[in-house]
Amino acid sequence: MQSINQIDEIQARSRRFVEDRHWQLYQSPKNLSMALIVEAAELVEHFQWETEESSRFPNEQKQQEIADELSDILIYSLRLADELKIKLGTHALDKITRNCEKYPIPS
Repeated sequence: MQSINQIDEIQARSRRFVEDRHWQLYQSPKNLSMALIVEAAELVEHFQWETEESSRFPNEQKQQEIADELSDILIYSLRLADELKIKLGTHALDKITRNCEKYPIPS
């Protein structure tokens, strides 16, 4: 499956990035989870004080900044999963399946 392969590649490249810089000591689950929250807060800043409508149509610069923050969130999520030996792509697909069962399409 292409999306799982891309997730695995991002995870492997992130791991190499950390290893090449000898940052493993700092990449504990505790620190990664805190970094993840910081990045989520930086994402929220882009929408603070926006209207519902304007939040749907950011300008090109803001769109790039939002993409950067979302990428940071993804990378930290995958680093945390890697540290905890969680196959996040597979688990996320399973979670979506369970959510479909929990929240069926209304009739």
